Amino acid sequence: MHKLLVRDEFRRAQLAIAALFCVLGFQYATWAARLPALKSRLDLSEAELGLLLMACGVGAAASFPLVAALSRRWGSRRLALLSALFLGVLLLALAAAPNYPVALAVMCADGLGVGCLNVAMNAQGAALESRHGRTAMSQLHATFSAGSLGAALLASGMSALSPSMALHFGVATVLILLLTLYAQPTLLPDEQPDAKAEAKTDSQTDEQSTEESSADGPQADERRRTWSIPSRVTLWMGGAMVFGTVAEGAMNDWSALYMKEVAEASARLAPLGIAVVSVMMVLARLFADGWRTKWGDGRVVRVGSVLSAAGLAFALLAGGVVPALIGFAAMGLGIAAVTPCVYVAAARQGPDALALVAAMGTTGLLAGPPVIGFIAAGTSLVWGMAAVAVSACLVSVCAARIRWTGAAEVEAEVKV
Repeated sequence: MHKLLVRDEFRRAQLAIAALFCVLGFQYATWAARLPALKSRLDLSEAELGLLLMACGVGAAASFPLVAALSRRWGSRRLALLSALFLGVLLLALAAAPNYPVALAVMCADGLGVGCLNVAMNAQGAALESRHGRTAMSQLHATFSAGSLGAALLASGMSALSPSMALHFGVATVLILLLTLYAQPTLLPDEQPDAKAEAKTDSQTDEQSTEESSADGPQADERRRTWSIPSRVTLWMGGAMVFGTVAEGAMNDWSALYMKEVAEASARLAPLGIAVVSVMMVLARLFADGWRTKWGDGRVVRVGSVLSAAGLAFALLAGGVVPALIGFAAMGLGIAAVTPCVYVAAARQGPDALALVAAMGTTGLLAGPPVIGFIAAGTSLVWGMAAVAVSACLVSVCAARIRWTGAAEVEAEVKV
């Protein structure tokens, strides 16, 4: 009976957290699907539209100090709910934006909201795994993709029904509100420090704190309490996240062009590049939690990133449509579990580490595609995609420097 209650508690919390992941994917894909309409309504040039997209990425990348502070002050549960609601309201603000400067401000605020929800929902996912001793993060990340798919279908239906962006975004905001209300009752409460343990720790460190305070003053003591230099392992996690998101973003943005210009695929086959990557990533994330339980997070990340690099290298060396599709499938399969595993590892280091790693991941997602474009412009798209393969390989290098504590790793340590 007790096991059934625990299993039910796990499932209800998992579905609540999955709703948050769905909200983030849904909100992002909702406004992305209406970019052509937004471009036309505000009469934007290609450069202005690019800057609008950059504003969202810059806001997300710059969110680290705010996210770290809010995570400490509010906890992941409250931060997740408020940021989800905030993102819903921003859709209405974007639909009502009267001019380009206002739209820029809204998109920058959207990036901040994305940064907050990204950290909070991943903290919830990591807490779920820790509390129940079960892997779940990869499936949670799969619901992000499901949210994006749902937003694309809604955009298609609403566009056929009415050209009104306000109506479309209004319906989307209602759906975000409903998902948030569904998640609210069963999200995990934030852990409160045990009062006795805290008092014991305070008494043990009282003399040391007094000496440090006399040497550095109360301001230095407060600074140590609220901020610290990232540890080496946190930086390695950030590196793995950067290189992993560079690979993800570049494949999303450049695979179709590679299929058309390098592999010489027809206009009908060219979109299959991104389709293959996306489908394989979703499938891998649905099954990756089982792999994590069996082999451990570290092995999944290392083997997966090497598989991604090798698959893409094969596609580039062999040339042609079929090798490209095989290589892209290997990339999606191997890279899919990188971000879920790194988020779990970063969450164990604390909210500051999670916020920093998430910001570095956003930076990789933002900077990766343009960097690949610069390489392709200076050499060729083949060399640009080769840089993506190198990036995937560097994930494995960073992962080898991380001390993983997934289920399989803990079991191995116990046996030793």
